[in-house]
Amino acid sequence: MLEIIIYSAIIGIIGGGCIAAGAARMFHAPEVQAMGAFRTLGELNACNGDPIAHFSFGLGFFFSSAASAVAAGALTQDVMHRIIPNWGAAALLVKNNKPEETLHNPKKMMCAGAAVGGVLMIFLNTMARIIPEKLSLIASEVLTPATGWLINPVMPAIFWLAALDAGKQTGMWGTILGGVSALVSGNAVPGIVLGILIGKSAEENGYKSRIVQILIAIVVIMFLVIAYFRGFFNQFGL
Repeated sequence: MLEIIIYSAIIGIIGGGCIAAGAARMFHAPEVQAMGAFRTLGELNACNGDPIAHFSFGLGFFFSSAASAVAAGALTQDVMHRIIPNWGAAALLVKNNKPEETLHNPKKMMCAGAAVGGVLMIFLNTMARIIPEKLSLIASEVLTPATGWLINPVMPAIFWLAALDAGKQTGMWGTILGGVSALVSGNAVPGIVLGILIGKSAEENGYKSRIVQILIAIVVIMFLVIAYFRGFFNQFGL
């Protein structure tokens, strides 16, 4: 148990600090090189500098992450991308409600993220360790189907609706590439996301833009390679 606590603290402090600092640096792009997930940036902005909103948002993913740790013995990406940045922001905003001085400050976010990450990792990993195996199996039987429902039918529908709402070009590309991605890889989300990127680029720059043409070529080649190595063409005797 002591070994788990030590390793969890090290990983949580380093990982949490880096993730939180990277999220804060995204507010300064493109003047400063940033690292982080765009969804994290959007979710942090959506909380509008309210510490309660940041804490509540992270809390919603905390319960699902805890269940995943108990059932599967693994941590979800929500721990790093959603819980730690939002709880770190909440801790800073309680004392100073100005996001430009707290949430947008990489150094302060790094310290807050490191503290939150260390405590959170220790709690989740130790809880997963002390939970009896029978309870873990029960949680796994409940969580696995729920996760499958979320990833397969729910997430693609959400991204597809977002593509349709972004405009005709974006909706068209999202629908086409989402369908191709579902056929080739079994998951429509990557195709829809790529469709959104191509559609918005085409709307802003036109199809004669070299950037749009290169992007389309890369996506086409990528799907052809994925289809080949996954044996998609073998189904048609090709």
